[in-house]
This record gives sequence, C-alpha cells and structure tokens, in this order.
Amino acid sequence: MTPQDTSKLRTALVTGAASGIGRAIATALVEAGFRVALLDRDTEALATVAENLPAPNFTLAVDITAAETIDTLGTRLPGEFASLDVLVNAAGHDPGGTTRFDLGNADDWASAIETNLIGTMRLTRSLLPGMVARDRGDIVIIGSIAGIRLVPNMTAYNTSKAGLHAFSDHLRADLADTGIRVIEIMPGLTQTDLIRKRYGGDEARAAAYYARFGLALQPEDIARAVMFALEAPAHATIAQLVILPTNRA
Repeated sequence: MTPQDTSKLRTALVTGAASGIGRAIATALVEAGFRVALLDRDTEALATVAENLPAPNFTLAVDITAAETIDTLGTRLPGEFASLDVLVNAAGHDPGGTTRFDLGNADDWASAIETNLIGTMRLTRSLLPGMVARDRGDIVIIGSIAGIRLVPNMTAYNTSKAGLHAFSDHLRADLADTGIRVIEIMPGLTQTDLIRKRYGGDEARAAAYYARFGLALQPEDIARAVMFALEAPAHATIAQLVILPTNRA
C-alpha cells in the first residue's frame, strides 16, 4: 500500500473532542480525510479518542476558559496543524442546568457562560488571524435550539447559546469580505454526556431526563450536518442549520 501523502490533507481543530458531539465531528472529519487537532480538558478521555482514530492527529488537553493558554494556542500547534482549514467550536458545559435561576448557583451559571460563549469567542479570536491571512477557512459553531427558543429553568445555558447565535451572525458580517465561512449548527435535544455531567454523573437521572422526551438526536446526526455544511461549494455558506428530533416542532 502506498503511504498517504499527509502534506495534502486538510486540517481541522475540534474543541470538546473527547466526548459527545465533538468526538463525533472529529471522527467524521478524520473519515473524510482531514488531519485533526483534538482539544478537550478531559485528558484521559481525549487520549482514548485519539487512540481510536487513525493518524495523523494531535491532542491538546486544555480548558478553553484558560485565557493565557487559549490566547497563545496558535504557537502550541505543530507546524502541520498551523494552517487551519476548519475550526469546530463544539465544547459545551451546563452545570446546574434545569434549575430556576434564583435557586441556582452563581458559579455554575458563570462557568457555563465562560465555557460556552467566552471560551468560544476567545479561541476563535486566537486562531482567526491566520485564516484571514490565508483568506480561507470554515468556522463551525455548535449552538443550540435553546439559543433561539425559550426553554425554562436553563437561563444561563440558554443565554450562552443565544450569545453564540449573535456571535455567529456578527462574525459572519465582519468576515463578509473574506473567503471565510461561519456556520452555526443548532441542534435540539441530543444524547450526550452533557446531561450526565449536569447531574454530577448521575446516570439514572440523566436517563430519566431523556425518557421524558421520547426521542433524542445522536452526536453522529450533528456530525453529518457539519459535514454537509462543509461540503457546500465555496461560494455558498450554510449559515444556520437547525436539527430537531422528529417528534419536536
């Protein structure tokens, strides 16, 4: 078998790559022929994902709320990963979710906003200048239907996703005179580790939460949507894509 010419591979970076939607997107990108940099704060899970993906890939255990680290991320990527074609912002966090705002913990809602919104903005800002200099690239932002619809008792999470929705629109406008596309994917209920982590690892409580709704999307559904958007011709941007379980209006 002829060795693969890795010099011609397109390059992607995926946050939240150790589980759920991020892991599914990273896997889909590798299967599509990308070299992928995998970022997550869960060191052990990240290593497991990397072991199950064919090379070349690169892992970096980092919390996207770590400002100094994220601001200098471009200098920490190996040379072959430095010229990004695709940035996928998939990291998500929702501690203390499904709690009325006045009964919740201020540190929990601050943590959700710092990860989901501020971390995404900071990471994008760190890597965007290179894309602008090359005048090409795709920025994928995994938002949520919660960013454009009212969902009670999830105020901090919904606010963070509404912020991502606004960020996506404004960033797209800022970059309108470049070759960079900004793609916002807005899933409905998706079965990931987010709910289990929201409930402190309580598997039974997470299962009961999903059972209330009858149907849930799978991470692979979101990955397919991302690949669909990325495969559009360069002159076309799938600006916003909403994906819902079939039993939800």
